[in-house]
This record gives sequence, structure tokens and C-alpha cells, in this order.
Amino acid sequence: MTQHVLLDATAVPADRGGVGRYVDELAPALVRAGVDLTIVCQARDVPVYEPSGARVVAAPGWIARRPARMVWEQVGLPLLARRVRADVLHSPHYTMPVASPVPTVVTLHDATFFTAPQWHLRSKAVFFRAATRLAVRRARALVVPSAATRDEVLREAGGDPSRFHVAYHGVDAAVFRPVDAAESRRVADGLGVQGSYVAFLGTLEPRKNVGALVDGWVAAVADDPTPPALVLAGARGWDAELDAVLARVPDGLRVVVPGYLPLEDLAGLLAGADVVAYPSLGEGFGLPVLEAMACGSTVLTTRRLSLPEVGGDAVEYCETGAADIATALRALLDDPARRAELGSAAARRAAGFTWDAAAAVHVEAYAQARSRTGRTSRTVRGRR
Repeated sequence: MTQHVLLDATAVPADRGGVGRYVDELAPALVRAGVDLTIVCQARDVPVYEPSGARVVAAPGWIARRPARMVWEQVGLPLLARRVRADVLHSPHYTMPVASPVPTVVTLHDATFFTAPQWHLRSKAVFFRAATRLAVRRARALVVPSAATRDEVLREAGGDPSRFHVAYHGVDAAVFRPVDAAESRRVADGLGVQGSYVAFLGTLEPRKNVGALVDGWVAAVADDPTPPALVLAGARGWDAELDAVLARVPDGLRVVVPGYLPLEDLAGLLAGADVVAYPSLGEGFGLPVLEAMACGSTVLTTRRLSLPEVGGDAVEYCETGAADIATALRALLDDPARRAELGSAAARRAAGFTWDAAAAVHVEAYAQARSRTGRTSRTVRGRR
């Protein structure tokens, strides 16, 4: 049976980031899976979603600011769901209307607002804990990007395990792929990087452990006669300590902080790095790790939360301290054969993560949402 799904993409920021790429890639995959899809989005994103094959509706211009969008989500979105005669509403970023005229599916990207609130602004942690609890109580089905996230949400917020659907993110192989040296050189030249480098890709925020990465890189390369640069690519978050860490980098070592990079530059950045380092303290999924793997990069990451589900045995792991990062990073920089082995394994493993597979899990969640008439007896209580 064809399902008419209304996908609310109004929370996607202009700088796409992980959540933006999730929605952007999921939409065409849902259409390929046979979903009758309507997308509501910010007016600026209409050209982004029109090629997906879905119907695209521009939300009112006045919801561009977050407080206004939250009001519209509670009032305007339910009205739109009724007007377009949707069978299911999919809210892909934690929040949902309290009163929806149709069954709602919610995507919960991680549970660190409960387990590590210090990684987030206090107001954000409080808000998203409340949003997660509401979704667990009221959504007919829940999509999560990893088994680790499912288990953490169940432990912290409770819920019915049968309503959770683990949909691993995919990777766009047309964008994230091994590229030739000329393309990597083009990106490096644009960044002003000469010679080799270690790369990080992600928001510069506490949970990414960027300060420890900087200190670990310094320790790993300080005695190298031709030390690789460190490129920290991504939007600046609220990490209050990072500037102080960068200020103590010794003369003779170079850190490049280019900010948000366009999508077309990411494969060149990742494929050209000697090592892509992502020593995160915990992720709901870890899309930058998967994207680097798809580019055939040597990836150094941690075993925290979902990251082993992504990396498997195709990446190198370390602990989160600066000394541990330094030891693992130095070992990889000294071993080109190991880097080549990991890069090949990473590309093979990444090929198994597809958006079509993710879409199939979402279709199952939509079907469950339409069929459910009440709660089951399997609900478990979360922590108070």
C-alpha cells in the first residue's frame, strides 16, 4: 500500500551539517522506495528538494527564526498535514506537534542530552530532553541511527522497544568517494595547505574532543622534521576552551581552521589527508567517520557509543585522552602500509551503508505508525 508521508524539513539549517544531510539524502531515497512524499521546508530549500521527486511545499517565510518555527510546528504543521491528507507525519529532528491529526514518526539522533549534558548549552539540553520524552510518549514509531542510540534512549527516557527502528545513515557515493591527487591538491591549495596534513571534519564543539586532538597532534608531530598540518574543518560550535588550546600550539606547527566547507570540497579534503582524526566522546551515529571511510581515508576514532557500529574493523581506534591520541596518530603516520590497508577496508565497508537501506527501515516505521492503535505491554521506564 502506498503511504503518503509529510516530511517536515523546516528544522534543517542553511549550513546542512549531519542532520541536514540526513534529510537531504533520505528524501529521494524514500521516493525511490515508493513513498508518496510531500516535503515542507524553508523557502530557501525548495530548490534543494524539488529534484527529489517529492511534492515540495514552502513554509511561511516568518518561521525562519527558531522560536517562530516552533510555534508553527505546533499549529501550522498539523493543519498542513490535514490539508495535504498525509497518512503519516515524519518529524526528523526530535520535536513533534503535541496534537497531530495523523500518526507521527520522530527521528531521535542521540541521547547525549541525558547522558552528557555538559557537551551542550544548558538551555539546549533541557529543551531536547523534554522533546525526546514527548516523542517517546506520543510518537507512533521512532527512528534512531544506531543501536547505541536506541539503547541509551530506552535507558534514559523509557519507551516501548518495539517502536524503535534502527536506520543506519547512508553515504552518497557520488560525493564521498576516492578522488585523484589533483582534486585533493585543489582543495588543499584552496586552504593554503602545502604538504601533508591530518584532517578533522565536524562541528567544533566539546563532544568532538577537538582540544584533545590538537594537543595529541602537537605531541605526535612536534619532533617531525616536516610535520603535517592539522585542518579543523567545520562550523564553530560553543567550545569555550578551543581558542586557548590553539593559542598554545608551538611555532613551526600549523593549524588551519577554515570553517564550514562546501560539499564539493569534502571528498578532496578527506581523501587527501594522511589521517582523518575524529576522537569524539560519543556520537549518535558519526556521519563524518562514514564519509571519510567512503573516500578511502585512514580514520582514527574512538569506541564511544555508535562509532564501532560504523567503523567496524576498518578504522583505527584510540582512547579519548591527548596522550592516547598522540600514540595512535604517530603510529599511523609512521606506517604507510597500515594506512593503505585501512583505507581499502574502509571504502569496502562504507559501500554497505546506503540511503536506500535507510529508506527501507523508514518505510517499515511509517507502516507501523499507521497500523498501531495503542501502546503495548513492553513499555519500559526510563531514569527520572
